[in-house]
Amino acid sequence: MKLILAVVEDKDSNRLIDALGGKDYKTTKLSTTGGFLKEGNTTLMIGCQDESVDEALAIIKDNSSQREQMVAPISPMGGNADSYIPQPINIEVGGATVFVVPVESFYQF
Repeated sequence: MKLILAVVEDKDSNRLIDALGGKDYKTTKLSTTGGFLKEGNTTLMIGCQDESVDEALAIIKDNSSQREQMVAPISPMGGNADSYIPQPINIEVGGATVFVVPVESFYQF
């Protein structure tokens, strides 16, 4: 058995959960924050059998889109001016960061 931890952008989470549910994958949704933009993410915990990992990963990949986003300048007030971005820039956001870890035991009470 494996545990898949998928960190996705909030905008993709409902579509991904529906796609996983359509293939009978049970998911637990956690609201998380992090990354460069400090924006909300969703972390999904998905338990599955070893032989189902590739299918689950394909569903995650198909439902986690990458897109460009304009980032406004971040003021260096109270911070380090070395990291100041003086003008808006486009960055790529979205997609998924996925960890697949082995599960030694599983209990449901």
